[in-house]
Amino acid sequence: MVVAGCIGDDDPDGDGADLIDPDDYDYERDEPDDEEAARQSTMEFTQELERDEDFDPIHSNDAYSTQAFKLVFDSLYAWDDGLDLEPKVAVDMPDVERDDTRYLYEIHEGIEFHNGEELTADDVAHSFMAFQEEDSVNEAQYDMIESAEVIDDYQVQVDLEHPYGPWELQTQAIYVVPESERETEDQREEFNTNPVGSGPFVWSDFEFNEYVTLERNDDYWDEPEPYLEEITFVDNVDPASRIGEIRAGDTDAIADVPNDDWAELEAEDGVRVHISESPSYMHLTFNCRDDAPTGDPDVRRGICHSFSMTDFVETQLANVAQPLSAPIPPITNEMWGFPLEDWHEEYYPEYDPERAEELLDGAVPDDWSPSILAPGDHRGDLAERIATRLGELGYDGAEAVTLDFGTLLDETVYNEDPSPDDFQAYLLGWTGGPDPDAYIYNLYHESQEGINQAHFYEGSADFHDDIAEARELADQDERYDRYEGVMIEILEEVPSLPAYSFHNTMASREYVKDLHAHPMVQQNPRIVSEYGNVWIDD
Repeated sequence: MVVAGCIGDDDPDGDGADLIDPDDYDYERDEPDDEEAARQSTMEFTQELERDEDFDPIHSNDAYSTQAFKLVFDSLYAWDDGLDLEPKVAVDMPDVERDDTRYLYEIHEGIEFHNGEELTADDVAHSFMAFQEEDSVNEAQYDMIESAEVIDDYQVQVDLEHPYGPWELQTQAIYVVPESERETEDQREEFNTNPVGSGPFVWSDFEFNEYVTLERNDDYWDEPEPYLEEITFVDNVDPASRIGEIRAGDTDAIADVPNDDWAELEAEDGVRVHISESPSYMHLTFNCRDDAPTGDPDVRRGICHSFSMTDFVETQLANVAQPLSAPIPPITNEMWGFPLEDWHEEYYPEYDPERAEELLDGAVPDDWSPSILAPGDHRGDLAERIATRLGELGYDGAEAVTLDFGTLLDETVYNEDPSPDDFQAYLLGWTGGPDPDAYIYNLYHESQEGINQAHFYEGSADFHDDIAEARELADQDERYDRYEGVMIEILEEVPSLPAYSFHNTMASREYVKDLHAHPMVQQNPRIVSEYGNVWIDD
């Protein structure tokens, strides 16, 4: 993606660094000379945030718990090395009938759960329906399912209430859980912290807020079998401490390399850095209610022209992010082909302080004191930069307010009736996948007010209808047409300004072999697949 910017001598944000290209870190596969030695490997992986300690795929909504339990379970479909699905427990892609509302799945015979029971169609049907039957926090992602019926031991029929565009791209990739282990409430409570799956690793040891240890499943049904004998997940939320651990060799691999540490780690003897483009989406979102100054689209445009998003990324995040031109990240657009470069040229508000002053003058009072809410990370830095630029235009009361994540959510997306004084804008992020619905519906549809968004943007006559209709269409061309109009309106009216997409980064000791970063953060570290099988070279 080419991102143009109005960068000149009058730009106080200039002289940014060149952006890193994740493709430059696409390492070749490593194969051990001594497989038996490789099979005695053990590994510690340090995560950047604490896990919610919810390890039941039906109820977990936490990427960091998923990073551990994904090795315990098999999914019906698995991600390849990008954002395409390929059969795993399923034999092939489903047969589709009844105007794209009926999906017929055949599964492999002879798959065993870790308790010795065979994985059958009953377990697959249970895994589809449990989200609704158990009032899961993930229920909304599966509430279009009408029924899941067992045809025989190895065939399942799933009926939808209506066509659902993201189904084959993402939704059908459920983890298969054993029904017999989750039949009662007491069983489900035990299952949450002692899960049983059919995956390449078996749950071994667990201590709340400390570690999760998994052991290799020596009877794993699929190829390749893992080399690692054991893997332990720990967390360290302090970036400096995490970097110190990997440099000292106190852990084998870490997640999330800060921008300022990238070059130093890359040059460090005995350390290897890993990076992958991701489907993450950071956004600056405005309070669009009529009684808020930012309810006026010209005020929103004025704020957007007051600073350079491109320069912020180039000066603060060049090693770990890329600027955005649309409400979907470039990796999501790879299978859709929206004209992101053209949109940036035509619609994206470039840095232009004179235009910003012109738009804001008279639209807001001279003593206007907008507050921009953000978490205390790179988004807090961006909020501070925006406030500074508005101050340079004469709005000295502009304020960046950094909050802990829970408080920020309560003040913004969970706030069903924000006042103009609560905030004028906030900075948050979202991670989706290969389908625009994950971003457009959750972050812009009116049904998500008080759940996932707090802009309260009313939009044009067709805006919200087009978003809802797009997810209930099966034809990708028809969906493209709906999303094209919606995204152009977002860029023109700026209820939310696309900011940047964060890359997934890791660092490992050089003796950690065949480790590759995956676009989906939940899939990291990718321990065993046909695209990599991690082992330790002692």
